[in-house]
Amino acid sequence: MEKLNDDQLDKELASVPGWDHYEDAIHTTFEFDNFMDAFSVMTRIALEAEKMEHHPDWHNVYNTLEITLSTHDAGGLTEKDFQLARAIEHIVGDE
Repeated sequence: MEKLNDDQLDKELASVPGWDHYEDAIHTTFEFDNFMDAFSVMTRIALEAEKMEHHPDWHNVYNTLEITLSTHDAGGLTEKDFQLARAIEHIVGDE
């Protein structure tokens, strides 16, 4: 998969409000009521990421989940990153 150009990147960023772009990746943070809610969402994201064969870099402390997406093989952001970001938003929105 090819790295997105600047115009494509701007269009894709508009589809995922709340995600920031820096260091050739997109990043977001979610806060949940407690650890179990955060872990439940992480499990659902993990299942979706495995289906997509595209895995997030993430960090979890208690009720906070930080997620970074980038396509390492492409050296930056691709459509895969935004597909997973939109899936993550859908999963979190279901909670």
